[in-house]
Parts: sequence; structure tokens; C-alpha cells
Amino acid sequence: MGGLRYSDKKRFVEFIDKGNADNFYKVLKIFYEEIVFEWVEAGNQAKDFAEKGAKIVIILDNASFHKKQEYLNKIETEMPNIHLEFLPEYSPDYNSIE
Repeated sequence: MGGLRYSDKKRFVEFIDKGNADNFYKVLKIFYEEIVFEWVEAGNQAKDFAEKGAKIVIILDNASFHKKQEYLNKIETEMPNIHLEFLPEYSPDYNSIE
């Protein structure tokens, strides 16, 4: 799983052993913790991140493990700054793997 921050082009890459909802959640959690850590390193309070920190939009394909409601609820509760957006189904123009 990888990402690129627009503002400074910082890259985030984490390898997933197997594509399933649990691993997806774990990697997303690692990513979120790194972003909060950067926030604190910049002199801010971790408790303020949810309200004042960056809002992160993650664009995903429609793999079934990305949409498991149990994990979507956990992400929404535990990582309020992350907003998941899903590509339209069957959209090869947006997702070359399709």
C-alpha cells in the first residue's frame, strides 16, 4: 500500500502480506500513527490532531476487504481525519489494474 503527500511529495509505502480487511486496517493504523507523530514532532498536541490536524483522503478500489463495515466503523471512530473515497465500480480509466 502506498501514498504520496501532495504538499511535500513525502511517500508512504507499507507492504501487506495478504490482501484482507485485517491487514488493510493494520497498515492504515500505522500510517495514521506516523501522521500523528509528525504532528507532535512539529510542536502540537496529539489530542488536538482530530480537530486541527490534516484531513486525509484515501482513494480505494472496490476490493471487498476495503468495504467491510466492521473495519469502516473502526476507521471512522479511531482515525477521524481519514476519509475513504471509493472509485466507481468498473472504472478502468481510473484504475489501470482493472
